[in-house]
Amino acid sequence: MTNIHPSAYVAPGAELDSSVVVGPFCYVGSRVQIGAGTTLGPHVTIQGRTTIGTGNHFIGQAAIGGKPQDLKYAGEESALVIGDENVIREFVTINIGTAAGSWITSVGDKNLIMACAHVAHDCVLEDEVILGNNVLLAGHVRIESQAIVSGGTAINHFVTIGTLAMVGGMTRIVKDVPPFMVVEGSPGRVRGVNSIGLKRRGKSQQVMEQLRDAYRQLFSESVPTRVALDQVEQQADLVPEVRRLLAFLHDMERGFQGRYRESLRRPLEEELEAGA
Repeated sequence: MTNIHPSAYVAPGAELDSSVVVGPFCYVGSRVQIGAGTTLGPHVTIQGRTTIGTGNHFIGQAAIGGKPQDLKYAGEESALVIGDENVIREFVTINIGTAAGSWITSVGDKNLIMACAHVAHDCVLEDEVILGNNVLLAGHVRIESQAIVSGGTAINHFVTIGTLAMVGGMTRIVKDVPPFMVVEGSPGRVRGVNSIGLKRRGKSQQVMEQLRDAYRQLFSESVPTRVALDQVEQQADLVPEVRRLLAFLHDMERGFQGRYRESLRRPLEEELEAGA
């Protein structure tokens, strides 16, 4: 393997495609697998049970596959799985999963994770997500495809960020962010429809108009959410994007403090305690 810099260390047992480039002063652990065309810039650490796909670019100084920052973690054989064609910038940290979660932290394809962002244990990033500089994800957060989270945002554990949502900079997110919406503030509030993002993704005028109408009805403070949901659902010929928004809001209503994934937490904890 001629693409490993002499100052880098690749532990015995690591599996690297012959086309992988390992830059100066990198560390690659013994249980790491890295696919074709992936590049590690200087001072990148890849450790733990971490599997990385093809065509990824770690710019430098990133710490990938480290142990969870969770006091409940007891050394279980959890993992991190990263897909294809992701760009992971300087000083990004991504931790492996835990037994109290899904056992796996997952990053999909074609994501951009900007400098100094943190992706905690058991998080799920789908595809084409953008995390701005210094974005902080607590454990068990899910970010759906094509969502954008702007710099300095802090996201509470078990939050879901919906597809094509836009989160403004320095926002404090404590509950789920509906798809196709713009959220900002402290705490974050829905401010409107992500019209620019929808246009960039080629959504039709009909889709945008229906989402705007739904926004006006669903996020009016004068009408309870459940009543507004019933009113919108009774309308004919709703586009799939509006139906997805409605389903997401129903999940929020069933969740704990506006976080659907948190409602799934208690049965899992009870199951772990029973097996202890």
